[in-house]
Amino acid sequence: MASSSRTQVGIVGAGPAGLLLSHLLALRGIDSIVVEDRSRAYCEARQRAGLLEAGTVELLRAVGLGDRMDAEGLEHGGIYLQFAGERHHLDFRDLTGGRWVTIYAQAEIVKDLIRARLAAGARLEFEVSGTEVTELDSDRPVLRFTDATGTRHEVTCDAIAGCDGFHGICRDSMPPGLVRVAERGYPYSWLGILATVPPSTDELIYSRHEDGFALHTMRTPQVSRLYLQVPADEDLERWPDDRIWDELRRRLGVPGWGLKDGPITEKAISPMRSFVASPMRYRRLFLAGDAAHIVPPTGAKGLNLAVADVTALAAALTCLLREADPGLADAYSDTCLGRVWRATHFSWWMTSMLHVDPHPDPFGAELQLSQLRYVVGSRAAATTLAENYTGYFPLRW
Repeated sequence: MASSSRTQVGIVGAGPAGLLLSHLLALRGIDSIVVEDRSRAYCEARQRAGLLEAGTVELLRAVGLGDRMDAEGLEHGGIYLQFAGERHHLDFRDLTGGRWVTIYAQAEIVKDLIRARLAAGARLEFEVSGTEVTELDSDRPVLRFTDATGTRHEVTCDAIAGCDGFHGICRDSMPPGLVRVAERGYPYSWLGILATVPPSTDELIYSRHEDGFALHTMRTPQVSRLYLQVPADEDLERWPDDRIWDELRRRLGVPGWGLKDGPITEKAISPMRSFVASPMRYRRLFLAGDAAHIVPPTGAKGLNLAVADVTALAAALTCLLREADPGLADAYSDTCLGRVWRATHFSWWMTSMLHVDPHPDPFGAELQLSQLRYVVGSRAAATTLAENYTGYFPLRW
């Protein structure tokens, strides 16, 4: 027999979207439960995004989550674009009137959020199974799950937030035929590594090389994060450490600069896709983050979009549940999708401009180089990149 309980908002998924939503709701006096099928240790160790827009940084500070980020995060005022053997700097602060980005790993944000929620007495359930969202045609949707001890739970909610990622159950729980999907695959993947070696650059390097894209970023002053474009169906076994470092040196190299190498602690191959599902709401079930949209990582938008979604959702649920005003909830999907499509276009544009087509295409290659020359040679073009990269839409909390 299931254990029955009641809460205001049931949240499926303990990634940054679900945990931040729970935190934002609590600041407005709204109760929630967060359920997650993975363990706490897995969530805190999962390596994902690590670049925060200026608005994301300011939001985390405003809601009491900025102390460790400010102490350990790496603030950057621009990036390097590299092509045709030359490296060019884009100064974001100059181009945007002072905006910046911060390197602070998603895993660290998750750690901060879990600690804050547990300290506040929040109900977080890890290692659950059999999660279901039902009664979606009513104003009292139900969240069901089995906890780590094997006890079945039935939680009656005022609203449910699907923050359970691309492969989660919430999007598929919407009525058949409601959700429209727009997507695009890319004919290449990223081979990403974490290495215990200080970064060889002060700011990110985006390099278009004739043999493929490469990116040099970092996690801390002692840990570097680097990526290589590889074929979509590439086998990780074909990339021993020495080959990775050799290829990174070749694609990132310019005269007078050297790449430091060190022990590789993690490596993986990630596919590239663009995916947008709409609408992001059905009655009192709301989608946020990767449950509704995926972007290729070239534009560094995935985590920032999730933060923006739940910021809008927290405001909408506050009005709906505390003031019985459905206006923001009714507008939630359209509000989010305006930002999502802007970020989707920017991520597609960055990806298309910097990656080499695996099929020989001299015409396309010249178009890429022409676009890159325009970006580094025109203040207007550079500003377009900078304002999208640092966050085109302001966050309001």
